[in-house]
Amino acid sequence: MTVGESVGGERPPRTFSERLSRIVTKSPIHIALAIVGLIWLLPTIGLLITSFRPASEIFTTGWWEVFGGRLDFTLDNYAIVLGSQGMLEAFINSISITVPATIFPVVLAALAAFGFAWIDFPFRDTLFLVVVGLLLVPLQMTLIPLVELFASLGIFGTFIGLWVAHTAFALPFGIFLLRNFFITLPRDLIEAARIDGAGNVKIFRMIVLPLSVPALASFAIFQFLWTWNDLLMALVFAPRPGGLPMTTQVNSLLGTFGTEWHLLAAASFLIMAVPLIVFFSLQRYFVQGLLAGSVK
Repeated sequence: MTVGESVGGERPPRTFSERLSRIVTKSPIHIALAIVGLIWLLPTIGLLITSFRPASEIFTTGWWEVFGGRLDFTLDNYAIVLGSQGMLEAFINSISITVPATIFPVVLAALAAFGFAWIDFPFRDTLFLVVVGLLLVPLQMTLIPLVELFASLGIFGTFIGLWVAHTAFALPFGIFLLRNFFITLPRDLIEAARIDGAGNVKIFRMIVLPLSVPALASFAIFQFLWTWNDLLMALVFAPRPGGLPMTTQVNSLLGTFGTEWHLLAAASFLIMAVPLIVFFSLQRYFVQGLLAGSVK
């Protein structure tokens, strides 16, 4: 067995014909993946192009005609959307809701997952099964009890109530995901730290967190996307007036500009832009975090 075979599992091509044969063999898979990716991206590309086109162009020509040279773009659509119907305020509200509702679950889930993974206490496995079972509870079943509870606590219709609700519903999945990752960390490393006198807090802060960045980033991406795109929780718990996020405020834009697709496209792409930026910024951690806990 050659070095190339033992390291990479496949012998590198030695001749041009062998290299060409491998390219031809793999081309159908690459072409199929490219077609699937193009079909998936097509609506987003159309929405992006439409959001920059004037209303007169949208009503007379299709967005795909820009590839034929009709490059009549404008930023007025975004200026109108952000300057009307409180969309700029709604954008700020979305940030104000999503960022804390992402940070709190990540921190709390990481602490709980560390306890379930590396701290021995009575009924640990039973409690973990209960946490996993909470994943099966439908969100809609808890809305009325939560409204009554938050009203009695004085946090209904506030950002605090919305943060608490998002955090509570995110914790079961976050604990499940992070615990499965934490148990794959080297046991010898944890035990060596304990022998050296490190407590659980120091082990969590100095060893577990630095080694768990992919898993934490994966959960943060999930939670950010869920919270940013949320509609139901915002309709029930968001402050009124002036506290609605973009997912609910865009409805008022639809009622006012029912046929002005250039404004609706601009507002819709604004809602999509931030999650896309977050995902592509952290995508290198995403797959690592999801798969790292699958094999011990």
